[in-house]
Amino acid sequence: MKKVNGGQVWKKYFTKIKSIMRKITLLLLAAFLFSACTEEQKPNIVIILADDLGYGDPQVYNSESKIPTPNIDGLAKEGMRFTDAHTPSSVCTPTRYGLLTGRYAWRTELKKSVLWMWDKPLIEKDRLTFPKMLKNKDYSTACIGKWHLGWRWPSNQGDGYMNDTIPIGNYGLKGRNELWKKIDFNKALGGGPLEAGFDYYFGDDVPNFAPYTFFENDRLTKTPDLIKPNDMYGGPGPMSEGWKLENVMPEITKRAVKYIEEKTQSDKPFFLYFALTAPHTPIAPTDEFKGKSEAGLYGDFVHEVDWSVGQIIKALKQSGQFENTLIIFTSDNGSPQRDGTNMGGQIASVKKYGHDPSRPWKGMKADIWEGGHRVPFIASWHGKIEANTVNNQLVCLTDVISSVASILEIPRKKDAMEDSRDISPTLFKNNTPIREDLIHHSIDGTFAIRKGDWKLIEGVNAGGFSKGLKIEGIPVETKGQLYNITDDPSEGNNLYAKNEKKVQELSQLLNKYKNADRSSYE
Repeated sequence: MKKVNGGQVWKKYFTKIKSIMRKITLLLLAAFLFSACTEEQKPNIVIILADDLGYGDPQVYNSESKIPTPNIDGLAKEGMRFTDAHTPSSVCTPTRYGLLTGRYAWRTELKKSVLWMWDKPLIEKDRLTFPKMLKNKDYSTACIGKWHLGWRWPSNQGDGYMNDTIPIGNYGLKGRNELWKKIDFNKALGGGPLEAGFDYYFGDDVPNFAPYTFFENDRLTKTPDLIKPNDMYGGPGPMSEGWKLENVMPEITKRAVKYIEEKTQSDKPFFLYFALTAPHTPIAPTDEFKGKSEAGLYGDFVHEVDWSVGQIIKALKQSGQFENTLIIFTSDNGSPQRDGTNMGGQIASVKKYGHDPSRPWKGMKADIWEGGHRVPFIASWHGKIEANTVNNQLVCLTDVISSVASILEIPRKKDAMEDSRDISPTLFKNNTPIREDLIHHSIDGTFAIRKGDWKLIEGVNAGGFSKGLKIEGIPVETKGQLYNITDDPSEGNNLYAKNEKKVQELSQLLNKYKNADRSSYE
């Protein structure tokens, strides 16, 4: 019988154990490095939403623009420029709701128009929003700039909120301009960005609405203990001492830059929703930007928007975060085309300078025509989205939330993002069409549906601001309007009476989406 050497057995056994432990250590190290790498690769997300910027304002979208926009143009060169991007509404509040929730706002109680001064929140407390979704991935989140989605205003008659029972969106509500007298401005506000899921907020809510003061989180930074002068642009109501309309854009830009600088010191990724207040009225460019365009004060204010975009890009690059940041620049609707007279002006008056903010499309802000809802849309992510590319796919601002969810591998919930499509494949050069159809909605509640080349409008006119203009052939004599957008981008050849089959097809599809609780079935 062969004699076994105990020392050799133990040595062999120990060597085997050592080898196994080494492999386990390497596996754990690999797992750690993979985890760290994954965390590092989780992108920051910055959405810059201009206010009333038209498709034809940036020079990269309009070779005949009279406004210098080097930073917006530069962002397009570093990323992807979309030519068929649309807002879910042709006015402010509904678009912001759609962007943050992935759902059409006409499914809420706001069936037309926007929220007005002292209205309660439009976003439901239990609804999934962009910041709530990103918290599941450990993002820091901030909203800086314009909110316009409602607050719960604390009552000065005891506990509770004074606007809980006031119907929203009722511009003609009797006594609306006096509601502020029922508010305790020293108490914490309810609703707002914090209730919608953001960690931090700084802004002025709406630049032409009272109260004229800055908000920070759920408080006003200064008590509005004065009354806005009648000769200052905007609705009536309380104002804080020293308030200047020209200071809003510089201040929110400074705060957005500061937020980026602070968050780059953290290991957590961040989401910044930077909602500009320009070039919406009051058209109030600072002296630094006056005279810098060939389109009057409106053009100068758009140039200030471009400067603000440049400040964000500069902050990201200087902090070393640009290459790991998905940036989306867009607008909440088309431009009303005011020239800036007395910080406002008549609609379409800026055209006297030879500048058309909607070029080459028909219509303007609030309209159901393309100029009301087709907007600039630029996506940039260094090394991920191919630089200097143009994308002609049909997309909507409601699609952004689903696309980010897909990028971050966040599962979709059945009761959320009901009108949102995942367009992330097209960001990475997959040219397969994703969105087949899209619903448009104007300020007066007019519906339209786009499918492929075709657009059906359930109305006889613009459904918005252009109703105040004399336009040949408008209102149309048919019950609605049907256009082939590819062949007829100016929406001048109404085929409603000549193509009954297409009218019936699109009408049935639109009614299907109206009656259902969603239009996206991903």
